[in-house]
Amino acid sequence: MIALGLTGFPLDHSLSPRIQRAALDACGLAGDYRLYPVQAGDLRGLADLLARVRSGELAGLNVTIPHKETVLTLLDELTPEAQCIGAVNTLYMQGDRLAGANTDAPGFLADLKRFLAANDLAPLAQRRALVLGAGGAARAVVYALVNDSWGITLAARRPAQAEVLAHGLSVGDAHISTVSLDAQALAPSLEEIRLVVNATPLGMPPQAGQSPWPAGLPLPPHAAVYDLVYQPPETTLARQARAAGLPAQTGLGMLLEQAALSFELWTGRKVAPEILQKALEAA
Repeated sequence: MIALGLTGFPLDHSLSPRIQRAALDACGLAGDYRLYPVQAGDLRGLADLLARVRSGELAGLNVTIPHKETVLTLLDELTPEAQCIGAVNTLYMQGDRLAGANTDAPGFLADLKRFLAANDLAPLAQRRALVLGAGGAARAVVYALVNDSWGITLAARRPAQAEVLAHGLSVGDAHISTVSLDAQALAPSLEEIRLVVNATPLGMPPQAGQSPWPAGLPLPPHAAVYDLVYQPPETTLARQARAAGLPAQTGLGMLLEQAALSFELWTGRKVAPEILQKALEAA
């Protein structure tokens, strides 16, 4: 019996239990995937939950907001990718050591490429992306884009946090510029942007209905829009983009891709994201 789960807060909106239970069923494995809510700042609660992975009671955990970065101090080792990103979303035992991985970055990039190709936008001659946010999700997105040769403008309401992220992920020829996430700061650079990625939690419960895009500011006229939020299925940002005539995608495809990669780390078994999507549609 394989016991898996997700920790973070809030978790009521999560589709991960349906997805991972479908993966278990597809591989003929007996097990379950449950939610383990732990509020922000509750390091004792987080450590107690991780102790259940160390003991073998849980075979693995996914980690979401707000613990993708804070959990790092409780782990024994990180994959090279997670080390560079500075955030994890998947925990598992590597021998007798509790390890952290980041499947968000490859999951995002796989779904982004599918989205761009479906809209005849790949390859783009100009590859400048505007990433909204500077938390753990933004770290994974920027890492993925930098390694796929995109130039990055990072916009956050806390510019100091964006500067730290940009400094940590600027490698090789990559250049990450930072701006404040407000209309006045963003307006001058909109013409060169070809991709907008929302890596903030705005638009997901309990903030469903909100948009991270500054009020009154037109979206970049030549951009595609990718919103990591997947619940509700059509976010306010995606609706704004489509109303402006721009192609838009929400984060369900990324969720499925990263889930399949996490499942492989826990079980050694591969499951196609398409199988997981069909299970969601059936539910």
